Amino acid sequence: MHVIVCIALIMIVLLQTGKGADMGAAFGGGSSQTLFGSTGGSTFLGKMTTVAAVVFMITSLGLAYLSGHSMKNSIMTDKKAPIEQKAAPAEPEKSSHSEPENSQPAKPAQAQ
Repeated sequence: MHVIVCIALIMIVLLQTGKGADMGAAFGGGSSQTLFGSTGGSTFLGKMTTVAAVVFMITSLGLAYLSGHSMKNSIMTDKKAPIEQKAAPAEPEKSSHSEPENSQPAKPAQAQ
């Protein structure tokens, strides 16, 4: 319904004539002395714009209310939430051949 009202509001606004169409009457034209001004009375499209704007605002507020108060039901009721496991810190690997603790590092070769 909201999308239909949006399209209708756009179409109604685009069908109306602009306010600048009667600009010549504002500068002393003969029709500027009318009861409702140079634009005349309220037209059918003007009233439809008001109605469409009110319906648009009501549907917008309704959708905002519904999105804020989401239902507790879910389509994923049969699925369980994945379990989060903390990764254990990696321990250094122990090599199969162990070096003696008192061994001296090898001396680098010296050039003569």
